[in-house]
Amino acid sequence: NRNRMKKFFTTLLVAVGLMSATTASAQVQFGVKAGVNVTNMSLDKEVLDASNRVGFFVGPTVKFTLPVVGLGIDASALYDQREAKVSVDGVQGIVDTEQTLKQRQIAIPINLRYGIGLGSTASIFLFAGPQFGFNVGDKNQSLFEDAAQWRLKSSTFSVNVGLGAMLLSHLQISANYNIACGKTGETTVSDVAGETVQQMFKKRGRANAWQIGLAYYF
Repeated sequence: NRNRMKKFFTTLLVAVGLMSATTASAQVQFGVKAGVNVTNMSLDKEVLDASNRVGFFVGPTVKFTLPVVGLGIDASALYDQREAKVSVDGVQGIVDTEQTLKQRQIAIPINLRYGIGLGSTASIFLFAGPQFGFNVGDKNQSLFEDAAQWRLKSSTFSVNVGLGAMLLSHLQISANYNIACGKTGETTVSDVAGETVQQMFKKRGRANAWQIGLAYYF
């Protein structure tokens, strides 16, 4: 985890450096961002079947328009909640049921954006960048009447790729895919379960997500 923290601070310092170097000549706008996400949970489908569920995110955001035509940076601090429904097909020692996995985190996306103006009232832009997540919910979630557990990582790293539109220089609509880099969590089985069942359920999962956001910059 030290390497991941080093990457986080390195990226953060680079972003802060870019922002500081261009603040004098850049246009800075603060705002609020909110939206919905649809979690695409990746698990072993031979045993566990994960279906998409809708979650949400909300929090403050800031946008820097750099003194280079079309380029900008945005950063946010978002409360992000994701969900996925998991079901298991009849396995000896495991109760047939469905349950919802939840992930609550503070997400910090930092995106580089490139925009194309469509006149004075609108513009479209492409964006991409890293996102750092810090778990603020339950790290261990009981599954299937305590037969198994879903264990979340304390922090995650992911990448955003998307596009959006600015209207009247204040209202922003965006859509992106958030790609998890590395595992989001893993399932483990109680010691009382047989070795075969333990091996079947000891799987890692990734929580990718489609996101649609709406932001207003003051």
